[in-house]
Amino acid sequence: MEGMLKPGALKDKTIIITGGGTGLGRSMGKYFLELGANLVITSRKKDVLDKTASDLSAETGGKVLAVACDVRKYEEIDNVIKSAEATFGQIHGVLNNAAGNFISPTERLSHRAFDIVVDIVLKGTYYTTLAAGKNWIAKKQPGTFLNIVTTYAWTGSGYVVPSACGKAGVLALTRSLAVEWAKYKIRSNAIAPGPFPTEGAWSRLLPGDLVKKFDPAERVPLKRVGEHQELANLAAYLMSDYSAYVNGEVITIDGGEWLRNGGEFSHLEMIPDTMWDMIEKTRGK
Repeated sequence: MEGMLKPGALKDKTIIITGGGTGLGRSMGKYFLELGANLVITSRKKDVLDKTASDLSAETGGKVLAVACDVRKYEEIDNVIKSAEATFGQIHGVLNNAAGNFISPTERLSHRAFDIVVDIVLKGTYYTTLAAGKNWIAKKQPGTFLNIVTTYAWTGSGYVVPSACGKAGVLALTRSLAVEWAKYKIRSNAIAPGPFPTEGAWSRLLPGDLVKKFDPAERVPLKRVGEHQELANLAAYLMSDYSAYVNGEVITIDGGEWLRNGGEFSHLEMIPDTMWDMIEKTRGK
């Protein structure tokens, strides 16, 4: 899978990525750099950030600033913005990617566990959005927000209820500010990714043999998981000037997963042809 946009599509743009040190955040950040952007990556683990920044600079030749930040603390987000401006002069885009999740029956979760997920996903996103948005508005600068949500932000889902609550809030934030802040030339969009494998993520959520038993690819009509470059291509488009008329949208990239599993009878694909033959013979009798 190759990059979609032409070289220089993000030239001289400075983009902040929360949760940018690992996983999908790292992959999207790498492509932003390849397209000419300056990158600011944040997470709580400074050692991970520093290594990622060094690696990405070596791989792309781009400029990467690593700033440790807990998105649940507004003053730390404010520090990221000030550090980014001190280094690069101006911020052009913010990718709200930081997240946390537990797979668990809800009654087994403590209120603190619930808080951890909602605080990272929702509070972290609206803190970052509020800090960056106020900064842009005060300086009369345009900007672009891109938020990572999930398809169960609109369907809901058992066993990930804190995440569903948080992501639903992020989706509402995205659509609301797309209208309210458009007058400031600030756009807000979101991506709802399906299964994209990342190092260790699925094994943490589904330990042991559960990963094999619940193969995410089997839930996708295309019968495969996503490639990181596919997501990076979409993210780069939505962060670029090519998408200047796209505002308030959430774009799903999941191979049709949520449509298949949202359909009441979609799982009838498991019925073999011989049984369908029997069913057809019973019609009209």
